[in-house]
Parts: sequence; structure tokens; C-alpha cells
Amino acid sequence: MAEITLVEAINLALRREMENDPAVVVLGQDVGVDGGVFRATLGLTERFGPERVLDTPLAEALITGMAIGMAVEGLKPVAEIQFAGFAYTAIDQLINHGGRMRHRTQGRLSCPMVLRTPCGAGIHAPEHHSESPEAMFAHIPGIRVVYPSSPRRAYGLLLAAIRDPDPVVFLEPTRLYRLFKEEVADDGQAAPLDACCTAREGADITLVAWGAMVHETLAAADDLAEQGVAAEVIDVSTLKPLDMDTILASVAKTGRCVVVTEAPRTCSFAAEVAANLAEEGLLTLLAPVRRVTGYDVVVPLPRLERDYLPDKARIVAAAKKALAFA
Repeated sequence: MAEITLVEAINLALRREMENDPAVVVLGQDVGVDGGVFRATLGLTERFGPERVLDTPLAEALITGMAIGMAVEGLKPVAEIQFAGFAYTAIDQLINHGGRMRHRTQGRLSCPMVLRTPCGAGIHAPEHHSESPEAMFAHIPGIRVVYPSSPRRAYGLLLAAIRDPDPVVFLEPTRLYRLFKEEVADDGQAAPLDACCTAREGADITLVAWGAMVHETLAAADDLAEQGVAAEVIDVSTLKPLDMDTILASVAKTGRCVVVTEAPRTCSFAAEVAANLAEEGLLTLLAPVRRVTGYDVVVPLPRLERDYLPDKARIVAAAKKALAFA
């Protein structure tokens, strides 16, 4: 079993599913000859040819619209948007066509497509390359939203996303692309698209995160452990549909919760998790739910980027506030 990075796991999953299913095609700007801006599609053109790996113009609405048309006609397109900050024009296609195809046709047609895009800050890139707009995508009816945190999770979740009969927005944490390696078995086993996973068990407080923030959250849990606090870490992975049962069960055990996201605070997906806890888990909470988020500003340029991103110090501080509440 090879140890690979997250971006290599994406490539491995694409290669595996393209070999298994001739209906799977890849499209996007520079995905063919260049292998994508982060080389996630490296080698696919040589293996499967230009008929199944399509270089497109720099036109995100076109890429998404093409993918929807392909999906309706029986293909399984995996479209790449180079950065999540460029995907806002793609939202038009997802809202008006991809997400409502099954509803519009009363189930006659489905739209089995995946929209992949690097997401999040921490790589010293300009503003449009650093955003984390998962809440915008999660607000669109009819689509799933996935945000993995590790090579193994990325591999299994991408396989599941490609096999799903409805549109999936697959957000890839750019900062984790090559941050660490993990053993990944190329066994073709998909991970469930409707389940959180417990990344670390604990009994004192629940920490909830997704994407790159799982890395900081686990580091915060390590710091809390040195102070005698056993933090349970929940990796959401699939934001929509949201597996609240796992989160509620954890909070029922610990009584306290901190939700972590690098997206701006207002209307972030962290607010959705907190609202669900208030509605469904109020009687098990021993303290108000705390949120650790980005700020309501454009992601700053590299000099201030670290000041914007939540880090383990901010997460530990929020956990201590929750633990001190009586």
C-alpha cells in the first residue's frame, strides 16, 4: 500500500474510475496536456486520450454547462475549476440546471457530474485563489457538497462522488494537497457520501471541522490533551447531506462543542451546524456552541493570511471558553 499525498489520491481515484467506467470523462482548463494547475490530472491524457480528457477554454460557466449536458446524455463528467474563487459563474449553471434536473424532468433525467475545485487559503496565493465558499454551494438544492481532509478520505469520497447519480461539488483543500502523505489502498472502495467520521475520540468536548481545518483541529486536540482535556474531533467530510446524527451523538457524550471553519463567519456552514445543535441537541448542551471562523473580509494577501486563518491557538481558546461555562 503506497503512501501518497492528497493530490495524488485525487489522481489515483480519477484513474481508477476512468479505467472502470468508460462513461467517465474529465474536462477543464489545462487538465489535459498540463495535467491541471496542481497536476491532479497528470498522465490521464496519455492513458485515456484527448477524447476523455478535454482541455477547455478559460470559461467556468462553459465548463459547468458542458458537464451538465454530458451528464444528461449519459456520460459521467468530472469538471475542474482551477480555484474555488473562479466558480461563482458556475453557480448559475448549478442552480438553474444541474441541481434541478431530476426535479424538472420528474425523475426522467439525472445529472451524474462532479465539479472539482481547489479550495481554501494558506498557499500564499492572490484573493480569488484562497476562498472557501462551501456554504454557497451547500445552499443550492439538488447537489451534494464534499470537503475531504486527507488522502484516504479524498480517494474514497471522489469515487463515491463520481458514482453518484446527482451533481456533487468536490472541494479540495489546496493547503493539504502536498502537506502530508498517508497510506491509500487503490481498492476501488468508495466512502459514504452521507456520513461524518470520528477522527479522534474524547469525552470532554466535541470539535467539528472539515477540509484543511481538520488538520488544525487535531493539533488543537493534541494541545488540549496535554492539559488533561479529551477532545473528540468530528471530520464532517460531506457537508451536504449533513450527518447530524454523528455530531449529535458526540455532543450528547461531551456536552460541549466548537465548530471550526476557515470561511467568513456570517452565514458560514459553521452556523448551520450550530443551529442544528440548538434545534436537536439543546438539552444535551452544557455550554453555548462556539464557532472559530475566518473573518468577514476578503482573504488577505500572504503577509496577513495567517492572521486570517483559524489556528490551533484560537481553537484551544474557544474550547477553554466552552469548558469554563457553568
